[in-house]
Amino acid sequence: MRRGVLPVVGSRITKAERPVCRLRPILFEPNIRTFDRRVRGQEIVDVGRRGKRVMIHLGSHDVIVIEPRMTGLVLLADPPGLAHLRLRLTLAGGPNDQLLFWDRRGLGTVRLLSPAELKIKVDDKLGPDALSMCHNELREKLKASRREIKVALLDQAVVAGIGNLYAAEILFLSGIDPRTRCDSLTRPQWKRIQQATLAVLHEAIEHEGSTLSDGTYRNALNGEGGYQNYHRVYDRVDEPCSRCKKGRVRRIVQAQRSTFFCPKCQQRRGLHHTVRTN
Repeated sequence: MRRGVLPVVGSRITKAERPVCRLRPILFEPNIRTFDRRVRGQEIVDVGRRGKRVMIHLGSHDVIVIEPRMTGLVLLADPPGLAHLRLRLTLAGGPNDQLLFWDRRGLGTVRLLSPAELKIKVDDKLGPDALSMCHNELREKLKASRREIKVALLDQAVVAGIGNLYAAEILFLSGIDPRTRCDSLTRPQWKRIQQATLAVLHEAIEHEGSTLSDGTYRNALNGEGGYQNYHRVYDRVDEPCSRCKKGRVRRIVQAQRSTFFCPKCQQRRGLHHTVRTN
């Protein structure tokens, strides 16, 4: 998303609108009148990212923070439909005349924050970015945790930027059973997790993310991502494992999220320590 909307850098915001939406309202701060007053006339000086948030930096030093969550899209044109359009920024002076936030389920958020607010509401709440965190740092944060590693990787306060799909792919590439408890992982396993994180996320970014069968995720021009064609386990239940050729991909549920893995070639170290609750 960040790379897709980079062309807006250098554009000036001429108007901010919150289109009428009769569906579930998103978290939007401050109210649209104040939001429009603060952004109108401001130049977009950069588009950044913090974990799974798109950060639109303005000349005033304010930052528009968009958190898409499950179904949100940051677009330059052609939203999937107008009923779920949550924010429209009208632009001038650049190649695109608008920047849009569209969210079908209404789980996303839009916030306009000052530098001080950004530190309190975003920076202090998130762990280091997944693309910059070393394996020793990840291990130190989680080595005493009794949580299953797949669940722990989704904790944005520990490491920012890993989503459910990508956690499954990371652990497959690492050869680690997603049910393994953090406190049973070895140093070499932590290193493999960190290396797999870099490999999977860079590959996914190169292919512009994953558009699954529900068609929810779209790139900035409302086109499909391509990483779904490279999934090793996610959404491939009962298919032969692409690595060992002996096992079949299995689906389980962890923390109310689907997990896919190969029980044959993903190591089961630590499973006998798993705490089972009724």
